[in-house]
Amino acid sequence: MPDISYTLPHWLYWVGLIVFPLIAMALARRPKVEDKQYSMSLGYMILVTGGMLGLHRFYLKSLWGFVFIPVFLLILYANGQQKDAREVVSNLANQVRVAERSIEREEPRVEDARAEIEQYRADLAEAEEGSFTERAAQRRLDRAETTIQRGEERLAEARATLGQMQVPLEEARGDLIYWNNFARYAFYLLLIMMLVDAVLMKRLVVQANRTIEPDEEHANEQALRDAGIGVSTPDEAYAENWIDRLCLRAGEFVAYWAVIAVFVYYFEVISRYVFNAPTNWAHEAMYLMFGMQYLIAGAYAMLTETHVRVDIFYATWTRERKAWVDLLTSIFFFIFAFTLLGTSFIFAMDALAVPTGNGLLSQWARGDIATTEMVANWNWGQWTDDNIRWGEISFNEWEVPLWPMKWVMVIGGLLLVLQGVSKLLKDVRALQEG
Repeated sequence: MPDISYTLPHWLYWVGLIVFPLIAMALARRPKVEDKQYSMSLGYMILVTGGMLGLHRFYLKSLWGFVFIPVFLLILYANGQQKDAREVVSNLANQVRVAERSIEREEPRVEDARAEIEQYRADLAEAEEGSFTERAAQRRLDRAETTIQRGEERLAEARATLGQMQVPLEEARGDLIYWNNFARYAFYLLLIMMLVDAVLMKRLVVQANRTIEPDEEHANEQALRDAGIGVSTPDEAYAENWIDRLCLRAGEFVAYWAVIAVFVYYFEVISRYVFNAPTNWAHEAMYLMFGMQYLIAGAYAMLTETHVRVDIFYATWTRERKAWVDLLTSIFFFIFAFTLLGTSFIFAMDALAVPTGNGLLSQWARGDIATTEMVANWNWGQWTDDNIRWGEISFNEWEVPLWPMKWVMVIGGLLLVLQGVSKLLKDVRALQEG
């Protein structure tokens, strides 16, 4: 299979987390089309991301998508066989290497012992009977004979292993090459099919749009809305002040990170099981992202009351009674929120203060230089120099900087405090209004 080994650059990871949600938010605010039709741009996107499984064909209501699935399954099967063959080759090659090293090690020892054994015998014959010289000569002779005997046994065993392993090793290597070529050609077949569909995409979209019955579909959707099915309170209804709007936008922003996770994990699965090239960054990138999403979305969940809460009694109370309870329990909320904010700020400063590369930001965080000196000496090298990491990095191979995530904790804690203040003001107003 072709090699697609790829490591996501750190800057691209952080830029993607910022730019992608902004684009998605802008697209989500476009005017909605009343008459829904199949989109050629969406068809191409599905072709690129899921074309190996024929998902673009299924999107366009074409049963020819089932043709892609067997070819894809054959690639997975061939990769499994290739993995097994690679293990067999590795095991047999290791036995061959051990045997070859045994021969390389034992042959000189046996030859040296054979060259010296006659001298040892002569020394034994000349030595006086019962003397120390005789005993020493006998020990040298016995040691040489033992070396020859054991060496010959090991050589015979190693040569036998070489003779036994050569044929299975060649067969295993042949199987490895066969399954590797099988998977490669099946993959090329999929690429050809996808390229053909890329050329035919416009015609496929036109054919799919011909099968749409707009009036019936629109009537069904309208009937569901009239019945209250699929109708939910819009987020904007919760916003009463600038804090609420800020938390709503922050929640919407990080919500689109879940879409990024779909693409990243899809790439990881394809890389691992189709190309036998698992990544060293996908899992770490996503669990860091979801951790940041959890922190930022806390204020949004509090505003829209979508967090987990046991409200068996609370749900039936009047607005005034709920306000009294919320005011009393807000004490515990603010203890938690301010603790989160203060602790996360300490974590964030500590993450910057790790001396990696002597970056100005790290020196400033450690208190080595003043703020004015840090700003005055700032240059483009602080962004481009690979030796400057700005602080703490992960311990995995990807070595992504962790300080941005630590500062997201600060932002999440700050949003939670602000939303708590907004909720407090709403409860006070509810009590004043009776």
